[in-house]
Amino acid sequence: MRFLVVGAGALGGYFGGRLLAAGEDVTFLLRPARAAQLAATGLSIRSPAGDLHLPSPPSVLAHRIKAPFDVVIVGCKAYDLDETLAAFAPAVGPDTVVLPLLNGLRHIDRLSKRFGRRRVLGGLGMISATLAADGVVLHLGQDHTLVFGELDGGRSARVDAIAHAFARANFDGRASESILQAMWEKWALIAALAGITTLMRASVGDIVEAGAQQLALDLFAECARIAAHNGFAPSPAAIQRGRATLTAAGSPITASMAKDIERGAPTEADHILGDLLRRGRWSTADTVLLPVAYANLKSYEARRARECGVPRAGELLAA
Repeated sequence: MRFLVVGAGALGGYFGGRLLAAGEDVTFLLRPARAAQLAATGLSIRSPAGDLHLPSPPSVLAHRIKAPFDVVIVGCKAYDLDETLAAFAPAVGPDTVVLPLLNGLRHIDRLSKRFGRRRVLGGLGMISATLAADGVVLHLGQDHTLVFGELDGGRSARVDAIAHAFARANFDGRASESILQAMWEKWALIAALAGITTLMRASVGDIVEAGAQQLALDLFAECARIAAHNGFAPSPAAIQRGRATLTAAGSPITASMAKDIERGAPTEADHILGDLLRRGRWSTADTVLLPVAYANLKSYEARRARECGVPRAGELLAA
């Protein structure tokens, strides 16, 4: 099975590197700068699950893709999706499976429109990882889970084949027969975490210390109600995990969008908070905090565009 991993950042670098180390046929689709960096230094992962160094990981630039791959793993930022799918489109053939690891669901619609729904799986990554300035992939926690499955549920031969490949690698690869449920449950939590940590400009632990954890729980409840309105009410176990995450005393966790704001970068506000709000706008009369959190992020993007002279996230792609 031939895997094309789009990018070698935190997600692609980690899961793709683990697959390559396990002997799978993996090629990284890279931009020129990252390709030059990996050619010089190799791909390095630092992780509680074991460090890894791959001196010469196979890579390709978009214009050099000559034939379809069996599986394309996509872990880009949402605002880069249009550019990214144009880059890997030559790798998608009649039997190719596209496995995206983005949060939310809007990307599923866009990938399905471009390549056909039958070529797209659902997927999510549960991992805290970042790309260091020197290009090293830093795995920051214990979780390193990749969950995937057919959008319509159940199992299939292609899901079983991917699961077999993942089982050889040093991460937790899980085939799900209800991947949309899992994606909605993660989306509700990620939106709440992003909303509260960007509103407060603080970590979960700082918010708890300030006595404001109820705001985080109220925001999570709004997001969970929207999931339920769409037919994917989070399970009691998912609610319990989410509440524990958002109220953990001393937790250093912040959402990646909070880190984006700190470094003056674009955010996934539209993909994570905006799209969730659109899917639930009429589901309840007490969705109050989510619109405020979304407006906060859009205000940041407007200020960033004005002060830095850059388009808001997604505007380059929409132009």
